[in-house]
Amino acid sequence: MSQNASAQPSGTARTVAAAERGGLDIKSLVLLAVLLAAGFILNFTVGKAISTISGGAIAPEFIISAFCLAILVIRPSVPQALIIGLISAAVIQVTTTSPGIDFVAEGVAAIVMALIVKAGMRTAAKAVTPVVGTFVTTFLSGFIFMLIKMALMGFATELAAVMMPVIALTAVFNAILVGALYLPIKKALGLND
Repeated sequence: MSQNASAQPSGTARTVAAAERGGLDIKSLVLLAVLLAAGFILNFTVGKAISTISGGAIAPEFIISAFCLAILVIRPSVPQALIIGLISAAVIQVTTTSPGIDFVAEGVAAIVMALIVKAGMRTAAKAVTPVVGTFVTTFLSGFIFMLIKMALMGFATELAAVMMPVIALTAVFNAILVGALYLPIKKALGLND
């Protein structure tokens, strides 16, 4: 028996520490890599299929879902969330038609998601934080992307009319997806809120 176990008075409850959060250690980076890889593959397969079926009305961005899940699980600091957003944007560069814009959109969105998670998971709103946070994050990312794209096109306002419904529906889709996946992932990793 270890010294700590023998020093524990009989009749007192033992506690087991939950998995630690709040840093980008190797385990967190591996989780991020796995989620981003899954998001990348889903973008090429399911994302393309949903976009085709919906006539482009819904264009799921599984990379955003992946980094939202990662932020929910890892609980990074704001600078670490920015790193997660920039890594996610780098992955998106493979499939984007507008290179570079995602670095701003995903960087800002990841910071906002981290702030929502930090605030929301400490309150009674923690049950809806994954869904609300992902909706806001996806919508914000799409909105920033649209604004930058509009500026690059000479403020073509017709772009907003086309993109806003897609952004809103994609935000709803991602929110539902992350809401459905967060609890099973949290349980599988043995995490507490």
